[in-house]
Amino acid sequence: MTDLNKRSLIKVAALTAVAGAALVGCGKKDEAPAPAAAPAAAPAAAEPLKIAFAYVGPVGDGGYSFAHDQARKALEKELGDKIKTMYVESVPEGADAERVLRDMATQGNKLIFGTTFGYMDTIQKLAPEFPDVKWEHATGYKTAANASTYDFRTYEGAYLAGVIAGAMTKSNTLGIVGSVPIPEVLRNINSFTLGAQSMNPKITTKVVWVNDWFAPPKETEAATSLINGGADILFQNTDSPAVLKTAEEKGKRAFGWDSDMTSYGPKAHLASAIFNPTGYYIQTAKAVIDGNWKSQQSWWGVKEGAIDIVSMAEDVPAEAKAKVEEVKKGLKDGTFAIWKGPILGQDGKELLAADKVADDAFLKGINFYVKGVEGKIPGGDSK
Repeated sequence: MTDLNKRSLIKVAALTAVAGAALVGCGKKDEAPAPAAAPAAAPAAAEPLKIAFAYVGPVGDGGYSFAHDQARKALEKELGDKIKTMYVESVPEGADAERVLRDMATQGNKLIFGTTFGYMDTIQKLAPEFPDVKWEHATGYKTAANASTYDFRTYEGAYLAGVIAGAMTKSNTLGIVGSVPIPEVLRNINSFTLGAQSMNPKITTKVVWVNDWFAPPKETEAATSLINGGADILFQNTDSPAVLKTAEEKGKRAFGWDSDMTSYGPKAHLASAIFNPTGYYIQTAKAVIDGNWKSQQSWWGVKEGAIDIVSMAEDVPAEAKAKVEEVKKGLKDGTFAIWKGPILGQDGKELLAADKVADDAFLKGINFYVKGVEGKIPGGDSK
């Protein structure tokens, strides 16, 4: 073998050894361990939806603001840690309302409920200033891109109370303590009267206005005046139990309003016409959380489970109790309409022709008394 061939063989052997070493180096058994992967970051917990409520009266009023706050508590129970709520009570309509509602928005509340008619213009002012807040206004009629209205057909509860009153009165004179003369309240006064007249056509009702939602001393004075004027059964569209308490003291009968007021006058209490906004609050909060909220106008009643009459006294006649249940069933299934003609105004002129049913536009524009209501509407033309 020549020296050249020897060198070639040596070179091939050397290259083969290097290649083998390289292959060993690439083998998995000699591979350095890979660094451990960092644990996946846990998804950030969703921040609870902050919700605020502004009440026109104290939560202990036993009536309107109490009912709203009970619904707020039920909302918390239903949605748990998905929401966080707060409230401010006794917020007057006007400059104070703007200060409180603005503060709620700046505190990061993304859903704000203003629960009285007098907050309407304030909410309209604030809505464009806080476009990321969903505003909900109770009993009003103005909306915006981020502001809805919601209301409850309290006139249905008023009518049901009227049925009972018409069956129970001995003097044929009923008394009503009115709060503020807006369509909502006039609608309730008239519906109460229509309900009473459905049982007793001889019924007349007298009204004393206090021009306030929550004013127990004024409510007491108004109730006393009505009793002195011959009313033996009292109804109200005010927020405190003062009217029922006065009836209890004077030996007359009366109704609770907005929530069950039995305990404030158990001997006087005939029934309580209540509203329950719980379902609406739950539906609205879920819509905001799910991103489905939209500006709208809602009006819930007996059909939606938002209006009822509860705790009827044992001495209410069976006939009246049966009529109440019949009306409630009709309101639920749409076979009964409270505002169905013929209905006459206080002056005897026809408001609704025979068999004509009032639509919501008619109901929301009521600015009159029906036949049988005595007195004058403050600032109106009724006599």
